[in-house]
Amino acid sequence: MPQASSLFTRLEFRLAEQLFHTRWLLPRSPRTQRLTMRLFKRCAEAGHPDAQSIYGHMLFHRSLSPQDKARGARYVLEAAQAGDVKSQYQVAQIHEHGCVQYPRREDYAVTWYARAAQAGHYLAAERLARAYRIGELGLSVDHEQADYWQRMAEQQPAVEMAAA
Repeated sequence: MPQASSLFTRLEFRLAEQLFHTRWLLPRSPRTQRLTMRLFKRCAEAGHPDAQSIYGHMLFHRSLSPQDKARGARYVLEAAQAGDVKSQYQVAQIHEHGCVQYPRREDYAVTWYARAAQAGHYLAAERLARAYRIGELGLSVDHEQADYWQRMAEQQPAVEMAAA
């Protein structure tokens, strides 16, 4: 039975993704938006990493209540721990800037930026290069490390810029 549930979750996620990204499929009505959010929520609750990433990001950045923002941060963290590179970058930003549930922790931010950069996230590598170049995030100035992360950034396509 878990496979059927998993298949159903994947199908729900595909539908939610289509509703979210395809404007011509259905008009952008409040009803369609509620359906899309409900589908993303169900998939995130079922542990679907991509749904956790998208839904968590939306909750964290667009919600007004601290509870919803905290729930969004938790979903993003779960997706990051499951290996979602964009979520790893988002978790690094959450720890760099802090929020109610996750206070500012520069050491955690550096760890998550490094994970994301090593997995190919351009902006994470850029952030580490800058941090080492000018001594941010609790790091000392280290030009060798700055050059290393800058080379990592230059090796990656800059496609994350729009999605991060």
